[in-house]
Amino acid sequence: MSSLLQRLQNPEPERSPKPPQGDQPAAPRPARRQTAGLEDIARQRRAELRDWMVDRLFEHLEGLKLDRSPETRRLLAQRFQELYRESGVALTPSEQRALFQEIEDELLGFGPLEPLLRDPEVTEIMVNGPHLVFVEKAGRLIETDVKFRDDAHVMRIIERIIRPLGRHIDRKWPMVDARLPDGSRVNAIIPPCAIDGPTLTIRRFSKEKLGVDDLIRFGSMTPQMAEFLRACVVSRLNIVVSGGTGSGKTTLLNILSRFIPDGERIVTIEDAAELQLQQRHVVRLEAKPAEVDGTGRVSIRDLVINALRMRPDRIVVGEVRGGEALDMLQAMNTGHDGSLTTAHANSPRDCLARLETMALMAGMELPLKVIREQIASAVDLIVQTSRLRDGSRKVVQISEIQGMEGDTIVMQDIFIFREHGLDPDTGKVVGEFMPTGVRPRFTPRLEQAGFKLPPEIFMAPKRKLY
Repeated sequence: MSSLLQRLQNPEPERSPKPPQGDQPAAPRPARRQTAGLEDIARQRRAELRDWMVDRLFEHLEGLKLDRSPETRRLLAQRFQELYRESGVALTPSEQRALFQEIEDELLGFGPLEPLLRDPEVTEIMVNGPHLVFVEKAGRLIETDVKFRDDAHVMRIIERIIRPLGRHIDRKWPMVDARLPDGSRVNAIIPPCAIDGPTLTIRRFSKEKLGVDDLIRFGSMTPQMAEFLRACVVSRLNIVVSGGTGSGKTTLLNILSRFIPDGERIVTIEDAAELQLQQRHVVRLEAKPAEVDGTGRVSIRDLVINALRMRPDRIVVGEVRGGEALDMLQAMNTGHDGSLTTAHANSPRDCLARLETMALMAGMELPLKVIREQIASAVDLIVQTSRLRDGSRKVVQISEIQGMEGDTIVMQDIFIFREHGLDPDTGKVVGEFMPTGVRPRFTPRLEQAGFKLPPEIFMAPKRKLY
């Protein structure tokens, strides 16, 4: 019998307090602190028992395909009962079920992350080394009590995530982008670049596919803004969704893409597949990182160029980050109207500057004025998203690109969100969505597509707080 099992079966008895000396009264026992200490000891022993059983089960199941099939789970449950009897540890039925769930998560899932992945309120998971895990709930960061055994434990989970995708990570190339089976975005970075141990970030997506009605219900936009965006997508305007990290760009891109009519051929291009288009005629392309020897890389730019040969009606790029921006602009200018993409920027004007910079990264050595003319000719609309101080996400600007005046791209806001402050009772941001009163210049294109939007959409409504 191992010393670990002996210690688990024979826990150290609680030490009795020293008797009082003379007439000195006995000090009261700190009952709460003592109870908490006993709970910590019990939790530690259960963790030791779990780790011992996991190690033994790994040995027993070596060579078998570890998945959640009924046969694998039956075999795992059978071997778990054998090891439980061998351990001689007494647990209540509920504790046994909880222990088996933890072991099943470790062997067949993503280990300590599984309870967080099952929580529908968790929108982001951040592993800062083995002993510090944060989550985001309702836009707020919260530290959890989830812990990994050590760096090797975190690395094992990272490998389990990226192996089915053919991705690779090691000290020579210590970064990787991937995705979970449910489409959640994953980024991992390990030593020597991550100083405090392997770091894992998971951006989760709701299992319930959000629609435009949900955004209206959440207060992310108004019905008038939603109808305007639907008209723009159906009328084949080229749209860039701009925003900061976590501002809801991909969610909005997914929703806008649902307005695309079913009779069109759509090609989606992404670093890691996240888009969830509902149309039947969709071709999904995903970038491929280089192999260990540095060969075999397929970039977003390569996929954009290849997509032009695939007879697309629309091209949807998950996010432009580099030289592919120039190829995307040229596609928009050469008959692929109605294309959609996203870009990181803090405002529509910043988005134009980002597009210029990324186009220059293509290495074509084009004059800046030529690039700006390409942008002004290709992009019709910039939709700006933002995550506000209270964690809510809103469409804060919808801006039209009207053309060039000299060397400057002319832009006009159609809708804006004006913030007034925080509600002292709820802590929520108080503000209002406002049309600017300007009808877009591309209104004739909307009318040709059958959308005769009433003037009231573009007129400032009665003040209404959201």
